Amino acid sequence: MDNLTTAPTLTTTRLVLRGPERDDLPAFTRFMTSAPSMIAQAETVTAEQAWFGFLIGIGHWHWHGFGFFIVVEQSTGHPVGRVGLIKHSNWPDVELAWHLFEGAEGKGFATEASFAVKRWACEVLGLERLYSYIDCGNTRSQAVATRLGAVTDGTRASHEPEAEVWVHLIDRDSTSQET
Repeated sequence: MDNLTTAPTLTTTRLVLRGPERDDLPAFTRFMTSAPSMIAQAETVTAEQAWFGFLIGIGHWHWHGFGFFIVVEQSTGHPVGRVGLIKHSNWPDVELAWHLFEGAEGKGFATEASFAVKRWACEVLGLERLYSYIDCGNTRSQAVATRLGAVTDGTRASHEPEAEVWVHLIDRDSTSQET
């Protein structure tokens, strides 16, 4: 274990959410450089850019006290994606975001992990509202947001014009659900 952040460990029925470790870089790089979901959205990057993105994710935890958790499937011990909270310098609000690695889609991992992060955001960070910025054509992420209880407010994200703003109101009752 080589946890690079102060991230807590969260657990769900099937998943462990933990801070990034050095050994997570290859899976993250593969996702960022060649995942079909990244290709479909024209968001692939070079291996060097993925490395910088990985370091930015680590820095996020140190700057804000939150960031992306690495999502690990308990039964296999393998990372299946990342889910967490982000707020870049030019973003108006805290975003709840999820990215599943190739082969992990369609199993409910994003929803299950996101419920855990919402609960943590409410109980530990005291947040009452989160936002997701979802590309207008990304129906799979829109479905996850809907399962999480989010609704689109019909506006576009100022920092990402192709993305609709989805609002997650957080209360203790809504974070107790788990798939």
